[in-house]
Amino acid sequence: MPKKPNSSDYVVGIIGAGAMGRGIAQIMVTGGINVLLFDTNDEAAAAGRDFADRMIFRACEKGLMSEEEAKGAVERLAVAGKLSDLAVADLVIEAVIEDLDVKRQVFLSLEECVTKECVLATNTSSLSVTAIAAVMKYPGRFAGFHFFNPVPLMKIVEVVNGLETNEETCEILVRISRRVGHEPVRAKDTPGFLVNHAGRGLNTEGVRIVSEGITNFSGVDDLLREGGPNFRMGPFELMDTTGLDVSHPVMESIYQQFYGEPRFRPNPLTLQRSVAGLHGRKTGRGFYTYKDNKKMQNLEEDAPEVMPESIWISKAEPEGHDLLISALREVIEIDKGQKPSKRSLCLFTPTGSDVTSAATTEGVEAERSFGVDTLFGLDGRRTLMSTPVSDPDLRDLVHAALAADGHTVTVIHDSPGFVNQRVVATIVNIACDIAQQRIASPSDIDKAVTLGLGYPMGPLSMGDNVGAKRVLKILNAMYDFYGDPRYRASPWLKRRALLGVSLLTTEN
Repeated sequence: MPKKPNSSDYVVGIIGAGAMGRGIAQIMVTGGINVLLFDTNDEAAAAGRDFADRMIFRACEKGLMSEEEAKGAVERLAVAGKLSDLAVADLVIEAVIEDLDVKRQVFLSLEECVTKECVLATNTSSLSVTAIAAVMKYPGRFAGFHFFNPVPLMKIVEVVNGLETNEETCEILVRISRRVGHEPVRAKDTPGFLVNHAGRGLNTEGVRIVSEGITNFSGVDDLLREGGPNFRMGPFELMDTTGLDVSHPVMESIYQQFYGEPRFRPNPLTLQRSVAGLHGRKTGRGFYTYKDNKKMQNLEEDAPEVMPESIWISKAEPEGHDLLISALREVIEIDKGQKPSKRSLCLFTPTGSDVTSAATTEGVEAERSFGVDTLFGLDGRRTLMSTPVSDPDLRDLVHAALAADGHTVTVIHDSPGFVNQRVVATIVNIACDIAQQRIASPSDIDKAVTLGLGYPMGPLSMGDNVGAKRVLKILNAMYDFYGDPRYRASPWLKRRALLGVSLLTTEN
């Protein structure tokens, strides 16, 4: 029987002393667990131990632990001279290169020297847990144990069961996670597991928007940060931080592993920039330019000052109409007619649709028609959308009206769902499909995304915040417009929208 994870004499072996291995070692020893760190390169193992020791004492200097606790943690970390030294381990975590054959060989060798009760785990981020376990004698004791870099700061770990993983194995890993102060989320073995799977929507849809010429990189980032969804970083800032040499291969890998699922379709734009070596911060140029590792800010043009005579606001979307009335009535004359007078500029607040469709449906001239995104309110950065034939001078007048009370306005070209609507709807839809496939529980999906990706809230909670029916409306409108199955709504979303219940609602 495996040793209880809360035992004072519990021993964890770690194979691989790189960034992940030494990070895992650090949290294990600070959590009171004895660690044997092994690397085929003895110098790398010693360097990994020394690095972990420095980080522990640095934490002590910052007052995060006492000197006694730091010394105790350092004493619990030792270097294993050879693989067979891990025979005493109760759990062995592999953190070597992302190569299936290499990982398989590691575990074949481990099974020859550890006890039958020893739990084995891989920190893989992209390979199938089931595929690694296929060569093992005892696949039931093997699971994914995926930490995120930097391990001490990213307080989340994915516990991934392969097809033959025993439940006891996963429970041990869950208890170890909590012992070292990390929040475990359970996931089935699937491409991207949970966090990387759920994170597809932000980047891929952001890139799609730019590739359609709707706005530029900073336009997308600014709106997602400041226009209501309140993401910490937009997709292009995020890819520059991660490095496009990392982000693009992940996009391609997950798309291919899901046999061309349209929801995960990458874009040539990221491939081209990756091939060009524009990887982001690490190269000084990515989607943005960096100097001394700081992003060079794009200067925004001042809002026009000439105001329109009056503005007419469509009542097709009553909530959007009321929000826009409330925002503009103090700064501009509102045309209250059923149809706009000839002197009025025309504003629409479509949900999921574009302004061309909205204007033509109501029989209003497209030249004087514009769209404003009200789905996330109007307290932050505002979005002004024009048709292909909108008069630029008239657009400037509307821009001035929207900016008159001090708000910043981003002007975009026509797009079903603007920017924020379509990105958020895509994120929510992918999360719904993860729930539908029972890859993870709804609560774990939200927990994984908030902790692993830093989103302001989990994607299912985000969908509840917007309203499941409105998310469904956005997706259906985009699907009708593009005819692209990328935007087909998940059954999980459809049913809960129809029932009027939370997207976090599990099956009875």
